[in-house]
Amino acid sequence: MTGNLTYAMIGGGKDAFIGEVHRKVIALDNSATLVAGALSSTPVRSLESAKALGLPQDRSYGSWQELIEKETSRDDCVDFVVIVTPNNTHFPIAKACLEAGLNVVLDKPMTCTSDEARQLGHLANDKDLLCAVTYTYSGYPMIREAAELVRTGRLGTIRRVEMNYIQGWLAQDLESSGHKQASWRVDPKQAGAGGALGDIGTHAEHLVAFVTGLEIESLSAELTCFGAGRVLDDDAMIRVRFAGGAKGSYNASQICIGDENRITLSVHGDRGSLWWAHETPNDLKLATLDDGTKFLTRGQAGLSERAAAAARTPPGHAEGYLEAFANIYRGVAELLNAKKLGTPIGPLGQDVPGPEAGLVGMQFVERVVASAANDGAWT
Repeated sequence: MTGNLTYAMIGGGKDAFIGEVHRKVIALDNSATLVAGALSSTPVRSLESAKALGLPQDRSYGSWQELIEKETSRDDCVDFVVIVTPNNTHFPIAKACLEAGLNVVLDKPMTCTSDEARQLGHLANDKDLLCAVTYTYSGYPMIREAAELVRTGRLGTIRRVEMNYIQGWLAQDLESSGHKQASWRVDPKQAGAGGALGDIGTHAEHLVAFVTGLEIESLSAELTCFGAGRVLDDDAMIRVRFAGGAKGSYNASQICIGDENRITLSVHGDRGSLWWAHETPNDLKLATLDDGTKFLTRGQAGLSERAAAAARTPPGHAEGYLEAFANIYRGVAELLNAKKLGTPIGPLGQDVPGPEAGLVGMQFVERVVASAANDGAWT
């Protein structure tokens, strides 16, 4: 399936959270092999992390600049680079990779500003390179089934969308205790203009866009910093007007004690509705005027090609977060192998979030921040 693809990772070294997740999901399907890395912001820690992962010494780099310079001079240069660093470094690293002819996969949010995201998109298009963004939740089979139900008109004209992404891990002051993830995610110099908004609000925006295909026309937002001394929001409430007349609401919070990662999506049209929850990701509730209410399950007969392609275990066996995340990389492999080997691009490759999705995410953050600064004015 993979054509022996190889990749390098920038960031994701010792004590990092998301880099290890990326490595696990890529390995899950053998989508590619990690062969090189610049895994930390300091040379010593970078080399220590590379050694711990068993990377070849001649492909263990002290900086991302060194990685780009030396990898692009090799005959066996990596097929793509995974960037899992704090938000403020995404743009300079990805820009340098693309300029050097390297395909990139970015953890979300894509950048810190829409101008940066737009520049990366233009650069990737001009050089015919991959620039993917890992919006994980779009990888779930039943999210892809939901998107296909909307696309094929089963719900009719969409009227209303409700999206919630609720966590509780920042209910306390973790950043003052030296907690690595909390420290940089509440720092605007590293995280950008949005706190919870940028971290999980961008996931919420993409999930709605992926399933419904709707474009936001205007929004009214309230951002709150419940944590004492925080500059960036830890709670966001957003009302949305979509082009075409549909209405929506988004809630993103990281201060709700007891909520670990509660994501719920409901979409309501004039012919039917659907409901999906991250805590039961293998199920999708569908109600239509024609057929009444039914529950669809991952792996069952009769689902769309998009949903079937994203499922991997036998019916009756649960799939979860890692498998959904891995579907993004299976799609990346499809896209790269189509260029490298001439193999066809299937449903997984067609559903990989690209620079356009990353750009919309940054525009969403900027408009929400602008509205909140103007007392929730429609923006």
